[in-house]
Amino acid sequence: MGKTIKQINAKIKNGKAVVVTKEEMLDIVAKKGLKKAAQHVDVVTTGTFGPMCSSMAVFNIGHSKPKIKIQKAWLNDVECYCGLAAVDMLIGATQISDKDPANSYGCGEFRYGGAHVIEDLVSGKSLRLRAESYGTDCYPLRKLTTLIKLKDLNEAWMINPRNCYQNYNVAVNMSERTISTYMGVLRPYAANAYYCSAGQLSPLLNDPYFRTIGVGTRIFLAGAVGYVISQGTQHTTDVKRTKTGVPESPAGTLAVKGDLKEMSTRWLRAASFRGYGVSLSVGIGVPIPILDEEMAKFVSVKDEEIFANIADYGKDYPEGKSNSLGRVNYKELRSGKIMFNGNAVPTAGLSSYYKASEICAVLKERIKKGGFFLTEPVQSIPTKGSGVNFKTLHMRPIE
Repeated sequence: MGKTIKQINAKIKNGKAVVVTKEEMLDIVAKKGLKKAAQHVDVVTTGTFGPMCSSMAVFNIGHSKPKIKIQKAWLNDVECYCGLAAVDMLIGATQISDKDPANSYGCGEFRYGGAHVIEDLVSGKSLRLRAESYGTDCYPLRKLTTLIKLKDLNEAWMINPRNCYQNYNVAVNMSERTISTYMGVLRPYAANAYYCSAGQLSPLLNDPYFRTIGVGTRIFLAGAVGYVISQGTQHTTDVKRTKTGVPESPAGTLAVKGDLKEMSTRWLRAASFRGYGVSLSVGIGVPIPILDEEMAKFVSVKDEEIFANIADYGKDYPEGKSNSLGRVNYKELRSGKIMFNGNAVPTAGLSSYYKASEICAVLKERIKKGGFFLTEPVQSIPTKGSGVNFKTLHMRPIE
């Protein structure tokens, strides 16, 4: 007989819920089998930590005296977007500082950007705000320069349109020159390979058909309590899957939201990529309720059962089965090398398995202590239908 989220929450409240990390669940299934594991375990915690470029901070700085209707603004010389109300603004993780040498001279050394601003805010540092306005009768101030801290802002949220990818490419470079990408610096002739997933710990690989993860799902977001607010941008369902339901290429994504003031730089770190730009590494943890034996099976998937496509980023990394150079599983990737074209190719992960494992453990303790309850999704994440599939628009420049 299955369980409900309501029943599991009652057990959490009474301190009787059996909560385990994903790695612990693998051991339990190995010893007890799926049926007994499903009966015994109530919640399995999953996690991931890695670069998530589609991230941003949205905040309200409060009114100055006299008031200003901000048209343009910069935090530590990184431009914000201000096409909102008078003192609401947002900053994207990948925005580059106006004074970064790479922005001015194209030298490839990206040192500071929106991700660094977000990390500096969360760490409690003072940031220099410079703002401009055209001036109005009700908002007469035209220029403002001041220092701000996160604690002084009225509201500050992280709202990320695309996080927590459900599997991803393994990147190689088959061209004859070294290239710089968001997957790292790739040497010619497939001399190295990068991947970006926590594999068996990754949340969406443990609920491949979104049975328990949906709009309204409460999550761990960079140390704070966060929520799933939608499927993410570029969410797609039109992919080939293994027998366990795991997609073999990039598939589902999540849009998430949380209070920036509750977050920690332990789970939120800026990253610079030579020749590409900056990004923000975000830690996300998702509790998976074990409603029945099928959910126990989903959360029992192992690294060796999760395969990713090898893509040539020297050719604009075309996706799809016909463009795949091969498949490799995450056990092989995490070993430090894979066999590709008859050669042993060294691998490196942009996603931290160690940090993902830490997130699983922290979330487990929060649930066990009764400080984190599960939520019923108020709307399902799409799992089929052409209306949600990611499409590429093959555009040509007009000029």
